[in-house]
Amino acid sequence: MTAPTIPAARTAQALEARRKKTEDGLARIKDTLGQMIKARTPITMAAVARAADVSRTFLYEHADARSLVTEAMSQAAGRRVQDRVTEQAEIEASWRERALNTEAALKSAHAEILAQREQIADLLGQIRDIQTEWSQEDITRIITDNGALKKQVRELSAQSKSLTSKLAAARENVRFADKRIADLEVQLTEQNQDPT
Repeated sequence: MTAPTIPAARTAQALEARRKKTEDGLARIKDTLGQMIKARTPITMAAVARAADVSRTFLYEHADARSLVTEAMSQAAGRRVQDRVTEQAEIEASWRERALNTEAALKSAHAEILAQREQIADLLGQIRDIQTEWSQEDITRIITDNGALKKQVRELSAQSKSLTSKLAAARENVRFADKRIADLEVQLTEQNQDPT
């Protein structure tokens, strides 16, 4: 007695379903790898199997799937190296720019210090010139004249104070005189109006 044979149509359908499942798995793996590379996510067999919803066995045993993962790992490794090189170049460029800025600031500071030193030397020279122009007799005479001027200022201040007091007294006398005159005018007017 012979074993029952599977109809050719069912076999073809099973093969087609298996082929479709494999293609879908490969498509999911490609999409997953693309997303992982774009997001710079570390690529491992376990991570790809989880994200693409396939088994690790499928990844290891299927040549196309294994090839896709291996190629993506190499691409990611190359990108990581390139990222490190770019980052290092950016850091180096930043430090180079800082060094140039520091050098420019240092040159500016040296120029400012030199200008300040020249100005200080010029002022010290002027001080020395002023000190050498005056003799001891001139300094004594200026001190004496200054003392005399201060004495005159004190005397003039005292005179001003005295004159201010006299002016106030004179104004008071004028007010008293004006009042006295007004009183006399009133008395004269009253006497002129009195018929007796």
